[in-house]
Amino acid sequence: MYAYFKGKIAAKEPDLVVVEVNGVGYNIRISAGTASLLPAEGEETKLYTYTSVREDAIALYGFLTKDDLDIFKLLIGVNGIGPKGGQSILSVMSPDELRLAILSGDAKMIAKAPGIGGKSAQRIILDMRDKVSLEDTFHTDIKDMRADDGATVSDSVREAVEALAALGYGQMEAARAVKAVKDAEQMTVEDILKASLKHLI
Repeated sequence: MYAYFKGKIAAKEPDLVVVEVNGVGYNIRISAGTASLLPAEGEETKLYTYTSVREDAIALYGFLTKDDLDIFKLLIGVNGIGPKGGQSILSVMSPDELRLAILSGDAKMIAKAPGIGGKSAQRIILDMRDKVSLEDTFHTDIKDMRADDGATVSDSVREAVEALAALGYGQMEAARAVKAVKDAEQMTVEDILKASLKHLI
């Protein structure tokens, strides 16, 4: 219904913000992570929104980035995960951390979210594994770039993660180390590995 709201923060709570737009205050539900990043009351903000319509209520859920909103939509598409569950997960982990947990099969990490049990976490991994990718995590929007060896940039990053995993590091740990490397998209696999190992020692 609404793509986003841009206006002044009239009130702010840990799980709710009131955004005033043209004299109208909108109650928008937010995660704890979003709440911590919002500016102070009286300042302007822009929140991408999802409108939840049920028989007994209509609610707005707000996100600081479109990426947050997109991953939220994927989460609530999982059987048994409603808007509250989606917000709960995004309160304890970022979209990138969630993607890494899904790709590495780390159900324990996802289950740390309040109200999300082990079975729900496993369901999220099964349902979303084919809908997220390592490229999304590294924000490689410039997919046409090529590394020196002719491989795509995303291939170089993926190969580096796989090489670290082969050395005995966990998939999530390896992905985080590679992500910590500046300009990894422009480096060869060997250079990415050398730089990544510094973050693992």
